[in-house]
Amino acid sequence: MRTYAIAEVDVSNAEMFRRYMELVPKTVDQFGGKYIVRGGTVKSIEGDWNPKRLVVIEFESMDEAIRWYNSKEYSEVLKIRHISSDTKLVFVEGIM
Repeated sequence: MRTYAIAEVDVSNAEMFRRYMELVPKTVDQFGGKYIVRGGTVKSIEGDWNPKRLVVIEFESMDEAIRWYNSKEYSEVLKIRHISSDTKLVFVEGIM
């Protein structure tokens, strides 16, 4: 079942985060991922959730999403994200 990585990202170091954005697409591609949302304007409609940046990546399955996240290809790139932003990340199965 298709799985979506959904991340709320609050960037603290824009220069370093730009480096992350340059490197991460290659790792996503290697695991069959496809960006659905990558930044863009966010408009809060209900509740008090006001994320500054959202990212949604589609994977073929939960297993594939987890393989990407735990891969050696992504591990070095992930370190850059951890240093340059505060992120909340979930994987959720969906239909499409």
